[in-house]
Amino acid sequence: MPAENAANPIKGWVDFCRRYASECEVDVKEPDSLVLTDGHWALLRKVNARINSAIMPVTDPDHWGVADRWDFAEDGKGDCEDYQLLKRKVLAQAGIPRRTMLMTVVVDERGEGHAVLIVRTDHGDLVLDNRRDEIVPWDQTPYTYVKRESQNSVGWVSLDRRTGIDATASGK
Repeated sequence: MPAENAANPIKGWVDFCRRYASECEVDVKEPDSLVLTDGHWALLRKVNARINSAIMPVTDPDHWGVADRWDFAEDGKGDCEDYQLLKRKVLAQAGIPRRTMLMTVVVDERGEGHAVLIVRTDHGDLVLDNRRDEIVPWDQTPYTYVKRESQNSVGWVSLDRRTGIDATASGK
């Protein structure tokens, strides 16, 4: 997935980083790509499916009373980015390098903003998504990729997207 220039982060991400600064730090000593062993593949599949089934989808206005808040879905409720943040946290605790897991904003097939977790591997960029338990390569999704976390600094980069739609990750 080719990255282009620096991009403005989502406001919900900026607020998340104020509350959980260590979650937003980039350690460039970590590998930027995961060697996808059978064990890693099994772990990714298990965590993706487990968190997808454990979380009840709730919009940020209903859950938090605000338009967009990024947080861990540790209370069993959340929208798209909350699922992905919890997956990233659990996977990092299990030993997956944080630098290989990137929060990513997409436009879905309905033209709405959505967030997924990209895991960069030696087999390509894989998508963990709360809408499906199956993990697929990024180019086998119906999404238009807008921007993602940078692997090299605290910040975001724009992606080589197919449309000019500007989006926020406020969908579920």
